[in-house]
Amino acid sequence: MSDLYGLKLEPMPNRLVNYGVTENGIAVIELTSDSAGAPLEGPNDRSPNTYTHGMMRDIDEAIVRARFDDDVTCIVLTGNGASFFSAGASIQMLNSVTPGFKYNFCLHANETLSRLEQTPKLVVCAINGHAVGGGLEIAMAADIRIAKNSGKVGLPEINLGVLAGTGGTARLTRLIGKAKALEMMVTGELMSFEDAHAHNLINHIWEGDADDFRRDILDWCSQFTLPNKAVKAVGNIKRSCQTGPEIPFEYHLALERELQAALFNSSDAKEGIAAYVEKRVANFTGE
Repeated sequence: MSDLYGLKLEPMPNRLVNYGVTENGIAVIELTSDSAGAPLEGPNDRSPNTYTHGMMRDIDEAIVRARFDDDVTCIVLTGNGASFFSAGASIQMLNSVTPGFKYNFCLHANETLSRLEQTPKLVVCAINGHAVGGGLEIAMAADIRIAKNSGKVGLPEINLGVLAGTGGTARLTRLIGKAKALEMMVTGELMSFEDAHAHNLINHIWEGDADDFRRDILDWCSQFTLPNKAVKAVGNIKRSCQTGPEIPFEYHLALERELQAALFNSSDAKEGIAAYVEKRVANFTGE
């Protein structure tokens, strides 16, 4: 993905995530690790991108960096290679740590993914391969999920005698409904991208090879950058859709009104309305 739109990916401190920003303001967070959750040594097109606490710390730092960067208007989350977005948590790590460490590992992952979910910038997960276990849990914290042709998703933690404990049971139930989510998790069965799309777990499935997919993702996400979209409006729509369903309906309507009132006072709202009246393309500034 490097060099597209001037993108230069650089490793985060633990070398388990690569991060970079395109010239038009798209932050890219790329998961990259071997089956043990260790940094890759050289190119690996089939890396499973399993995660450890170290990777989650890299993800967390990348999210915070993108959140505080005023030039970033959209975030893309993806995996290295062409086989896996992420195969989930490293079993080798889980087998070597204490129950207390595992609890805090899950707690930090919950906090990290909630930070991603609540970041007022659109998050697109580019699912470049299988997203299984914790890999799907990470993907579900994104706002929009786009997958590259054939692959599978699922939460098979039942086969290890545990549950999907970094947001899996909570987010899958909200996304596809209680009955289907429960069946999927207690059987441990994996779902094809096509079935996931039918259940609204994946927004789009795109054809093409890995290079085409990465290029198409950045092309598609460019519509959410300045001056193409009013980014404050995008953020407020996200806030209403994320928070609203968790509160009573009348409170959701009140939240929606307040978010709209804030937008009516923005320069971009004035520009958008003026452009519509004048029959021209709006030139949004993010103000």
